[in-house]
Amino acid sequence: MIVRKVEELVGNEVLARALTTWDYQTILPEGAVIRVDYIEKLKDLGIREVCIHDEGENCESQILKTEIECSAKKKVKEILEKHTYKRNGNLEELSKTADHIISNILEKDQVIEKVYDIKQRNADIYEHSISICSLAILTALKLELPTEKIHDIGVACLLHDIGLRYQTYDFTNKCLEDMTEYEISEYKKHPIYGYSALEEENWLSEASKDIVLFHHERINGSGFPLRTRDIPLECRIVSMCDAFDEMICGIGCRRMKVHEAIEYLKFYKNKQFDGKVVDVFLNFTAVYPVGTRVLTSEGEIGIVVGQNKDFQDRPILRIIQTGDGRKVKKEMIKDLVKVRNLFIEKVIG
Repeated sequence: MIVRKVEELVGNEVLARALTTWDYQTILPEGAVIRVDYIEKLKDLGIREVCIHDEGENCESQILKTEIECSAKKKVKEILEKHTYKRNGNLEELSKTADHIISNILEKDQVIEKVYDIKQRNADIYEHSISICSLAILTALKLELPTEKIHDIGVACLLHDIGLRYQTYDFTNKCLEDMTEYEISEYKKHPIYGYSALEEENWLSEASKDIVLFHHERINGSGFPLRTRDIPLECRIVSMCDAFDEMICGIGCRRMKVHEAIEYLKFYKNKQFDGKVVDVFLNFTAVYPVGTRVLTSEGEIGIVVGQNKDFQDRPILRIIQTGDGRKVKKEMIKDLVKVRNLFIEKVIG
């Protein structure tokens, strides 16, 4: 996949990623051919860049298809916004939504072998639930957990932050260190609120309920609300995926870049998070997602256009500016696995 400015399009390019509006309405689906007459319309819509397939290039890889992700988000939002504190029959529909997400992930060829692009984004509690659902399911698949456990994880992820619905304070993009003592106390209660709301739901397994209660616990006892070290594996999977996704979208913490969140997981591996779970997660997570702008060790500016399996921190770059500040007019692709003396110095956008 390569990132192209709309003004550089000539027609007949194939979209590698769907074009959507801010409210998730599809303009053009993934795989659509961009006709010449579309180009001016894209400019009128304010779209500056598109992702297109290029023969011979690796393509951006998402865990969930865009349409599945949007459909799941809509369903989760619709159900949870109607939910009252106890007994709501609609909640059981999320069991089917979780199974739909699992099926979509399993449909992909070589699902266990791919490196996936997981991108920084704005905080949205429903999108966050879908994101950690897909991350935790994929981690559980790679750990070869039984089917029923994977289902329990999927359902629990969609419900894990239901306790935040019973709190009026906005925790978006705010660190615990910046909160008042009262705010911290309230925030740390949301797993208990969530567990209490689901405790009498007979259709939901005890394992799923435990995940809702334990999703902020840490293996060194530094988590909350119970500060326990005795954490089942499925809870350890979700707690790590939840921490990562909170960091990249800014829920209960300041939003950070994907590579910064990955460094955090590496630092706290075997301290707060299960080391085996972290290793499995990092094995399929791109350090620099497709579309990331980076500065190289030679002073060049490049855009990540593809990933390399087993070398998650050595992506494929399209160089757009040379080290002496000149814009690159012809396509210049550098695969950091092949160009071994070139390194990424920092992310610049």
